[in-house]
Amino acid sequence: MTLTTDNRNVRTAITHSVRGHCPSCGEGKLFRAYLKQVEHCSSCNERLGHIRADDGPAWLTIMVVGHIVVTALVLALATWDAADWIFMTVFPALALAMILWFLPMAKGLFIGIIWATGAPGSETDAKPVQP
Repeated sequence: MTLTTDNRNVRTAITHSVRGHCPSCGEGKLFRAYLKQVEHCSSCNERLGHIRADDGPAWLTIMVVGHIVVTALVLALATWDAADWIFMTVFPALALAMILWFLPMAKGLFIGIIWATGAPGSETDAKPVQP
């Protein structure tokens, strides 16, 4: 089963955007800075700047990184007999590194889903709810 919405393949859009490329063509860059997306794709001129992922990427990053780091910390505490300062420096550093690595991919995931499903992406594009 292929998820498509108005000739937009959701799986392809997610694959492109998680890699930091335009969800439409997969050629242009999605971000012009660490987490700041471009207004338009440099290859296909697709409008991307209006799409707002809001808190979704932060939530997903916390859920994924938190589960991995806390599990690793509990296992390390149970099996290693190391000084406390090692645990108090290594695991926060590990968490920070994983957050910085994962957050752009999470934002790309949300932007890809929003773009592919045709969701409004911003308050100005939203249609009023009919009573």
